[in-house]
Amino acid sequence: MYRNCIKRFMDIVISLCGLIILSPLYLFLAALVRLRLGSPVLFRQQRPGKDGKIFLLCKFRTMTDERDENGELKPDEERLPRFGRLLRATSLDELPELWNILKGDMSLVGPRPLLLRYLPWYTEEERHRHDVRPGLTGLAQVNGRNALGWEDRFAYDLEYVRHLSFRMDLKIIAMTAGKVLRHADTLSGADQVVADFDVYRREQAEREKDRTL
Repeated sequence: MYRNCIKRFMDIVISLCGLIILSPLYLFLAALVRLRLGSPVLFRQQRPGKDGKIFLLCKFRTMTDERDENGELKPDEERLPRFGRLLRATSLDELPELWNILKGDMSLVGPRPLLLRYLPWYTEEERHRHDVRPGLTGLAQVNGRNALGWEDRFAYDLEYVRHLSFRMDLKIIAMTAGKVLRHADTLSGADQVVADFDVYRREQAEREKDRTL
């Protein structure tokens, strides 16, 4: 009952109220992002959602479009100014995702939506993270966030899918609030841990191949 009906109703009510109440903050942040980082104000990127359906994730942009002498974009760390790091550390860059939640692309709580290019590297078990809507926060985020290794991250995602409940969602929301206030478990890279997931899996496959030779 909660998984199929009540959870979605709560998402609609909370995201709609959040969008209305926080609208002055949205306008203020949008103006700051436009002034300090340029346009567009929002960063949009395709991500896989429930059942693997693709949607456009929305965030406030945190990086500039600085390029080198060859016209190529500079590395992410060079395009991430202090203001962008502040947005990420406070999770304010994630606020536009309330619109994704209202639309039904996401939920308040669930596995974080990862990059499309990671999809071919999932195991059959790991694909079950898409049995539910991706979340603004999740079990992995309150247990280490980007500091987690990939195996632990997926283990938490699958644990959430198996044991999703109202009590678990409330606990995760409360823990998320505490971590945001303390700026805990925040790294400068967006949706990354030690290495990109596809790189990690390729290296893992190479190690397995070497062991069998």
